[in-house]
Amino acid sequence: MNSAALFAYVAAIFGGLMAIGIVWQGRRAVAPWSLAAGLVLLSLEALFSGLSADALLLKSAVGWQSLMFCAISFLPGVWLLFSFTYARGNAGEFLARWRLLIGAAFVLPVGLALFFYDDLFVVKEQALGLGSSGYALNLLFLLSAVLVLMNFERTFRTSVGTMRWRIKFMLLGLGVLFIVRAYTSSQMLLFRAVNPALETVNSGALLVACFLMLRSLFRTGHFEVNVYPSQSVLHNSLTVVLAGLYLIIVGVFAKLVSVWGGDTAFTIKAFVILISLVGLTIILLSDKVRLQTRRFVSRHFQRPFYDYRTLWRSFTERTAEHMDQVELCRATVKLVADIFQVLSVTIWLVNDKKQELEFVVSTSLSEAQAKRVKLQPEEAQQVIEALKEEFEPVDIDLSRKRWAVVLRQCQPDEFRKGGNRVCVPVAMGGQVLGLIMLGDRVSGLGFSQQDFDLLKCVGDQTAASLRNVQLSQKLLQAKELEAFQTMSAFFVHDLKNTASTLNLMLQNLPVHFGDPAFREDALRGISKSVTHINQLISRLTHLRQALKIQPTEADLNTLVAKALEGWPTVAGTRMDKNLQPLPKVFLDQEQMLKVVTNLVLNATEAVPKEGLIRIETTQVNGWAILSVADNGCGMSPEFANGSLFRPFQTTKKNGLGIGMFQSKMIVESHGGKIEVQSEVGKGTCFRVFLPCKNQINEAFTAHS
Repeated sequence: MNSAALFAYVAAIFGGLMAIGIVWQGRRAVAPWSLAAGLVLLSLEALFSGLSADALLLKSAVGWQSLMFCAISFLPGVWLLFSFTYARGNAGEFLARWRLLIGAAFVLPVGLALFFYDDLFVVKEQALGLGSSGYALNLLFLLSAVLVLMNFERTFRTSVGTMRWRIKFMLLGLGVLFIVRAYTSSQMLLFRAVNPALETVNSGALLVACFLMLRSLFRTGHFEVNVYPSQSVLHNSLTVVLAGLYLIIVGVFAKLVSVWGGDTAFTIKAFVILISLVGLTIILLSDKVRLQTRRFVSRHFQRPFYDYRTLWRSFTERTAEHMDQVELCRATVKLVADIFQVLSVTIWLVNDKKQELEFVVSTSLSEAQAKRVKLQPEEAQQVIEALKEEFEPVDIDLSRKRWAVVLRQCQPDEFRKGGNRVCVPVAMGGQVLGLIMLGDRVSGLGFSQQDFDLLKCVGDQTAASLRNVQLSQKLLQAKELEAFQTMSAFFVHDLKNTASTLNLMLQNLPVHFGDPAFREDALRGISKSVTHINQLISRLTHLRQALKIQPTEADLNTLVAKALEGWPTVAGTRMDKNLQPLPKVFLDQEQMLKVVTNLVLNATEAVPKEGLIRIETTQVNGWAILSVADNGCGMSPEFANGSLFRPFQTTKKNGLGIGMFQSKMIVESHGGKIEVQSEVGKGTCFRVFLPCKNQINEAFTAHS
């Protein structure tokens, strides 16, 4: 057994063990399974490469090389799939948009390897050269490697703070692997020959990648890291520029070498340059190196630690363009993490209605983790009241105040030596809008007075930007409502004209009553049009006038049963009812009947052919609760939280976006509230809270 074969076998073993370890974690998601599949294919490639290097006969070597190319043909599709899904919270959007590209990455290379198997290689003087299909397969693999690197670049550039810390070594390992594979593929395309030395380089790259990925998995232990890259994959991609320059430079060098008589060490020299660039990249991406460099320059060259003019211009430019509260907060945490070299930055905003702190965005916490560390309403109220008296950033690890101790649970320590945690109030005009939590500073450095002064400015600027966004959203909603009322008037006017036209048709009906064709056509058109007109007029007219509630004592269960009485059954759809005994509630039965009907109708339209709709009532803490849940298509969190209850916002192709807006108005007019939980592909659950009889006076007083 020669050294090249031994090296390939070791790489195959390590790759296979990595794949087994990932599968052993039991995560049922696209990213870990595609990663495991990719590692298995790379291990098979290394195994076949080792067997080829060990072969004594050229015919045997050709057979193993052919099997190796068959394994390579599956790599583009599998790794593209992984690159579109790893650490991406919006992976579904990318898969839907690029499904044709991913499908082509599976079909084309595999088709070349299977249907043109005999044309993969040509034998030239006891050496292997690339055949036409082998050349095309390598070209497709090179293109896919560039696309994979582009996706990894986009994911890395979008991540920040702890999220970047968790995925950095995974992306670096795979980056090294695919940079090397791009290099070796380009060499094979350039010289149209199979070079055993390049296969050894591939095995080495697989080993290095496995060690770096193992380091990443030890850091995270799971795949629950979500960033949200932009859909514009090619926009500002450094990978495209570097790949193009690399191919041009290597092509020119190869031409010069061939003109000057050849250089047997050309591939080694080019590879050394490539590895050097990778090492330099690893050093430059180190947060510790960047922070220590800034401190060294500041200490020894008497320069300010922060370039305030550049910093403030960058902060203003990158936050001023956002008119959405979540996007503004996302840009802010990225800037704060970059400026102060902090891995964990989280923004919590005050919900004025509930007087609670609500999670918005973080560089370290996922939404599930944020729910676990969220403060209780009483604790949140205590923190909010305390921040009204605090105008400066506070080190909550040094403070012994009760509110600071409570606030520590909102920012769990990711590292044992991450330094102290700091709370930055986001307040304006005596009103607390939220707070920024910082922790896990690189190298565990403390915050100086200079840092606290800058954090105070950042908090004030963030508060001003948030207030502008909130006022702009209120103005926009007022404009939308005004436009909605105006449009509804046009609708009613137009529909009344249509009704007049139908009335004329009815007047002409006695004249042509003897014509069966006219009679049949007229009746069909009249019935359909009148039904449609009445529905639209009824729904739009309610929004043109103030909602008047006339509550009477009623039983919510009786109202629900009345709404479901005679409800048309849909083939394959099951409706489960669980109506628990409830105390009496005060409600306008006519208005609430519309709410129940709308919720059940939406659930019926959302579920698949064999769907399930669950309708339940229960009592919790003085509230009568109606729950309508389905296992239908669901909604994205962005739409459910930001657009669902606004007019003209809908996910239905033929919807008007009126029903949920009207339902929310009716429920709130009863002193109640409506909540929604939804997940794309899993379903939606609406919960309507109505105050019971003994709390009705308090509820209506609060609503007024």
